[in-house]
Formats: sequence, structure tokens, C-alpha cells
Amino acid sequence: MSLETRTHTALHVVKGAIYKVLGAKWSTSAAAEGGHGRIAVEFDRKPTDEEEAAIQRLVDEKIREDAPIEILEMTRRDAEARFGDLIYDKFPLPETIQGLWVFHLPGWNVNACNKEHTGSTGEIGKVTISKIR
Repeated sequence: MSLETRTHTALHVVKGAIYKVLGAKWSTSAAAEGGHGRIAVEFDRKPTDEEEAAIQRLVDEKIREDAPIEILEMTRRDAEARFGDLIYDKFPLPETIQGLWVFHLPGWNVNACNKEHTGSTGEIGKVTISKIR
């Protein structure tokens, strides 16, 4: 499993924690390069120190849980019927795309995503959130 795959999967775990703590539903960008990842979410203020600590705690717990990750191949119509708009980010997916790969970490994160992922959260390894703006 490549470092970049682990980092990319970690972004899904971080996004789930952000959604649980802040209620920030939409990510506006995400990138993984080697062992460094970056995710931006639509939110109207900088998180408090307590919120930042809660996000890190939830990420750590989800990784320790070693939760299985599902990658579902679905039609766009079926994915939207099952998950609604949670599968999307702020950046649009062209209407011409009708077949989707859906990353699903039950109760945590669901996202249309065509990247490679780990099989479980425990395969990610340690995640350190180093900068929140």
C-alpha cells in the first residue's frame, strides 16, 4: 500500500471527523502528495482549540477502530438515491459521468471517489493534523 494511498484515505477519515465536529458538509478541495494531505471545507470561521482537539481525537479513534472501508461501484442514480448529495464535494461532477466508485465508511464518510484506498482505517497509520486555518 503506497504512502499516498494511505494519505488519501486519511483525508476521508479527517473529513468525517470535521463533519461530526463542525457540521461542515462540503469540502472545497483535497489533495494528497506522499505523506502530506490537505483538505479545505466550507466553514464560516476558524475552529476553536477544543474543536481542533475533538477532530484529532475522532480521527485517532477511527483509525484505532480499524473499521472496514467499502468501495461501491454504483450508477450515479443509485448512489444519489442511497446517499443523497453527501457523495459530492463543492466541486461539481460532470453530468456525463453516470458510473461512480463510492468510498463508504459507514456512519462516517461517503464520497464519490475514483482513487485507490486502504481496506480499513487501521492501514492508514498515524495521522497528525498540523495546521488548521
